[in-house]
Amino acid sequence: MKVSAQEEYGLRCLVQLAGLKDGESLTLAQMAGREGISVANAGKLLWILSKAGLVQSLRGTKGGYYLARPASEIYLSEIIRVMDEEEISGHCKSYTGVLDECVHTSDCGIRPVIMSIHEIVQESLSKITLAQLVGSEKNVDATLHQIQSFQSRRDAEAH
Repeated sequence: MKVSAQEEYGLRCLVQLAGLKDGESLTLAQMAGREGISVANAGKLLWILSKAGLVQSLRGTKGGYYLARPASEIYLSEIIRVMDEEEISGHCKSYTGVLDECVHTSDCGIRPVIMSIHEIVQESLSKITLAQLVGSEKNVDATLHQIQSFQSRRDAEAH
């Protein structure tokens, strides 16, 4: 599974906002500078996230972007779904062969595999909140391992 640049940078912008204190916000220029992307790219990402209700903005000299709800209530599955909606619904439409479209659009044995992989990834991402990504790489890694261990124990008990 490949994470697109749009997904990654959208997530990075949200992590920046999740690390702010109450009442703080970041401008597009601040976010772009922190992530090493253009202001135009940051603007596109924040527009998508705003349209999806994940961020809000405040105009004026003390304005900027902030999370629309607590980071502990925003799940990675929602973020990825928002940032790459076209990829999910149109994976067969992004055909790279010599014809205009894939020859297997009506009956494809691979499509269920691709969709199953996507569902497994989405299910895993639905257990991780944006709040859990704030901090050092070591702490985030430890948190993710705890989530995986808990899920493995729960799955074993269910069988």
